[in-house]
Amino acid sequence: MIDFARNLTVATWHMFTDAAPYVIFGFIAAGLTKAILPENAVARHLGGRSTLAVVKASLLGIPLPLCSCGVIPAAISLRKQGAGRGASAAFLVSTPESGVDSIAITWALLDPVMTILRPVAAFITATLTGILINLLPEEKTALGIQPDTPGCQDGCCSSQTSGKEPLARRMRDGLRYAFGDLLKDIGGWLLLGVLIAGLVTILLPAGFFAMLIEHQDASLLIMLLVSVPLYMCASASTPIAAALVLKGLSPGAALVFLLAGPATNAATLTVVARFWGRRTAAVYLAVIACSSLLLGWLVNQIYSWAGLDLSGWVTPAETAPDSWLSTLAAVFLLLLILRAFWISRKVVGCCGG
Repeated sequence: MIDFARNLTVATWHMFTDAAPYVIFGFIAAGLTKAILPENAVARHLGGRSTLAVVKASLLGIPLPLCSCGVIPAAISLRKQGAGRGASAAFLVSTPESGVDSIAITWALLDPVMTILRPVAAFITATLTGILINLLPEEKTALGIQPDTPGCQDGCCSSQTSGKEPLARRMRDGLRYAFGDLLKDIGGWLLLGVLIAGLVTILLPAGFFAMLIEHQDASLLIMLLVSVPLYMCASASTPIAAALVLKGLSPGAALVFLLAGPATNAATLTVVARFWGRRTAAVYLAVIACSSLLLGWLVNQIYSWAGLDLSGWVTPAETAPDSWLSTLAAVFLLLLILRAFWISRKVVGCCGG
């Protein structure tokens, strides 16, 4: 038992130190992105049923610093402000599937090809979801019947555009948000994901998924079935995917996990059914599932055609050397996460009292 705890601690710490410098960079980029592309300004471009509005929502959702838990109220807010059903649903898909923080971690723990393919796959999945949802008839939801009118014709955004703050202040506020609220939302899930990755590294034997190499389609379906019910942020899913790849999981199956895990879970599907409609929720789940499987299969073909081996890029956690920079970044990141939780706990305690 002592040996198991020691091996788990070593594997988890190595995984965390590998990711920490890129996670910090990702949070800095997330804060700057929020300052440059505030969510209330994005809402003005997402009205109507047009395909262009869906494409805009998919593109603008990819870099935004919102995880699975944070994107739900943001998407509902966009819907209330006049965003179309398809556009708001596309935003609900692309935002948790990608993000500057998860892209940075993908570079750190996987490989450059997957770093590019992941946001591209998120864009394709989100756009298809939005386009097909726009084809559905209106449903009565908790928001009422929401006509998909273009933009802010009722002046809903007028107050949001007035009194624009200076860029320096917005950047400061964005960084405060990134290392405050966002780190509080994502930090715990990131630590959980690293811990699960450590368990995978220790418990699963090398080549565990090798038996599925001859049946790659089965591995895609297995990862989809595992991913759909999980509540997993994009950043937290990346170290788990890296650990699974080292055990023989194919790149395509890893992508299925990275796409379906953050975008689908019981909480999200319940909210979509309530605020977008049951038929919309069914299309939402079906498109994400089918797109993930198809894109996963395509990624396997790309890696096979190019002769690439994703596992060759991933450094085994138990043998990875720690540089002083990565160790320092890991300690600093851990302190930032603890600080974010401590501050949030003090605020809740103050308000509760």
